[in-house]
Amino acid sequence: MHDGTLRLGRREFGAHEPVIMAIVNRTPDSFYDRGATYRDEPALTRVEQAVSEGAAIIDIGGVKAGPGEEVTAEEEARRTVGFVAEVRRRFPDVVISVDTWRHDVGAAVCEAGADLLNDAWGGVDPALAEVAARYGAGLVCTHAGGAEPRTRPHRIVYDDVMADILRVTNGLADRALALGVRRDGILIDPGHDFGKNTRHSLEATRRLGEMVETGWPVLVSLSNKDFVGETLDRPVKERVIGTLATTAVSAWLGARVYRVHEVAETRQVLDMVASIAGHRPPAVARRGLA
Repeated sequence: MHDGTLRLGRREFGAHEPVIMAIVNRTPDSFYDRGATYRDEPALTRVEQAVSEGAAIIDIGGVKAGPGEEVTAEEEARRTVGFVAEVRRRFPDVVISVDTWRHDVGAAVCEAGADLLNDAWGGVDPALAEVAARYGAGLVCTHAGGAEPRTRPHRIVYDDVMADILRVTNGLADRALALGVRRDGILIDPGHDFGKNTRHSLEATRRLGEMVETGWPVLVSLSNKDFVGETLDRPVKERVIGTLATTAVSAWLGARVYRVHEVAETRQVLDMVASIAGHRPPAVARRGLA
């Protein structure tokens, strides 16, 4: 394995540097923001705020993950390609990620300036990895339990959920590497809630260290998800505390990238964990010196 440096776009992130990926949905029906960033100007304002609060990656999505009205590849591209180009123009140093499973959309957003393809549906379109290789983009390799895009799990069973996560994500990462995707641009993601029930997602979090031990950088997408809501019996807008608790555990276990809605709060959690672990000095040190 490599030295642990993650290279995406113009940025390099060291082995002990936690990275925030801010979510910007270009959809009218997102489960969380209900279309708040569907139009260009609110979405660009969201990007500016996220960057100012400490996000290094902006993850742009044109199709909500859950079931809903059909979104064709053409419509997904309409929602994302021009926006990627504008974010690239306004924020030349930010890492632009696009959440898509479609290779044709992937190619179009890479042409527009995307640095990373976030394949949340586990390689359902194998050509997406080929696109990442062709354009020199990074790739997120996710475990989705074999689910079709935009479907919810139903009575799914694993003999060992982490064993399946490791088998799938390592297989996808190895394939991407063989196709020519840069080793230092490949991440693996356990896919919380994707093809999993709440107990599966909790176990995946508890055993996250097993993914870290593979040497691939681990991305976690925890923000306000159903497994947090079911664990605490809280609706979508009351899941921040549970999300941040799960983020702290994931950080302690060695996750590298955090896909989130609440950037400022996540930054504080990650900075605190990094300081406890000895990877970051306190921002100020006055106590006991006066």
